[in-house]
Amino acid sequence: MDVVSLRRDFHKHPEVGFTEFRTASKVVEILSSLGYEVIYGQDAMDGDSRRGLPSEEQLNEAFERALRDGANPEIIEKMKDGYTAVIGILKGKKTGPTVAFRFDMDALPIRESTDDDHFPKAAGFRSIYEGNMHACAHDAHTAIGLGLAERLADRNFSGTVKLIFQPAEEGVRGAYAIVQKGFLDDVDFIFCQHLGANVPLGEIHGGTSGFLASTKLAAHFYGVSSHAGASPEKGRNALLGASTALLNIHALPRFSSGATRVNVGVLEGGTAANIIPSYAKMVLETRSVSEEVNAELERRVRDIIAHSAAMHGLQHEIEVIGAAIPIFCDQELVTIVLEEAKKVEGFSSFKEIESTSMGSEDASFMIRRVQERGGKGTYMIIGADHPAPHHHPKFDIREEVLPHSVELLDRIARRILKK
Repeated sequence: MDVVSLRRDFHKHPEVGFTEFRTASKVVEILSSLGYEVIYGQDAMDGDSRRGLPSEEQLNEAFERALRDGANPEIIEKMKDGYTAVIGILKGKKTGPTVAFRFDMDALPIRESTDDDHFPKAAGFRSIYEGNMHACAHDAHTAIGLGLAERLADRNFSGTVKLIFQPAEEGVRGAYAIVQKGFLDDVDFIFCQHLGANVPLGEIHGGTSGFLASTKLAAHFYGVSSHAGASPEKGRNALLGASTALLNIHALPRFSSGATRVNVGVLEGGTAANIIPSYAKMVLETRSVSEEVNAELERRVRDIIAHSAAMHGLQHEIEVIGAAIPIFCDQELVTIVLEEAKKVEGFSSFKEIESTSMGSEDASFMIRRVQERGGKGTYMIIGADHPAPHHHPKFDIREEVLPHSVELLDRIARRILKK
């Protein structure tokens, strides 16, 4: 299997969270051809546990686009309405433990660079979906997962391999629904990984620390329209209530018990200068190094939203559109990762548990569920030089890391599932 060609195909057809119809269709086809038991559609996700689902119009547009661009219609029919997770399960020739690997598939709502020095543009695999782009290496993660699937298809191991292809990692939205469906409940070991993350090519981190607990919220404010000049007192200004909430959310104090972050990223509402806005929407996030502190920060944010709405005579609703918890890696798996990496050509620098740059990851829910049931997990970083930061229009990766990563994960799987 040519993992570089696969990565370029996925890069050319980027699909944002819960709309990965074409990508997931290709994953199902390849896993099925390799003899895996393949679970997808509503069988792979708990629908009520999905967070931040796109609108019905966005889902339908993405579905039709996937059909035009070669997605298998029978496969994606089961994925309608955003059920785009895929689970591949393969049993070895003898009984043994269960090891899982997680790969995220989604792209970002970013317009990719058209500059000639941007390699995907120069090499002819720039995104053909304007406004969507693989700017975080998930195209490469998916290709690596399929390369691993091919390597393990000989079933020459003892135990079970579970390959989890996850939608909607961006915004930390998709993992929880897979967890709630029970797919991590029988896993003994889970390995999650990310390429790049400002780690140079040839370096590997066996584990990470510093991922933040986070809650992403959408708050909706409902008021009453009125003429802003003739009868302003008869209106209830939803945008004013949301603005009041914004200022007070950003005025929240820091915590002595752990670092925190809070940010209102979207505030929108109103239709014209002379109309009191009857609706406003706010999208925001809380984060902390501590799950408990984040929960308290979220509680205070909710209180501010409720009281700001009440001040202006508004109704309000709050929905969780994403969430994550901290990750704690097990040293045993960190050691296994580094010992196997030392046997793979292309790795020359080896570090144990390194701190992240204070982001969040919903693979945290998968790792936590495995650990709660007595298993072990880690989240590794595989170095891959990139000419621009993650989530940047000129993001790209050095593709020579792909076959090295496949070999590493294959070695890890066979180390765990010894015959």
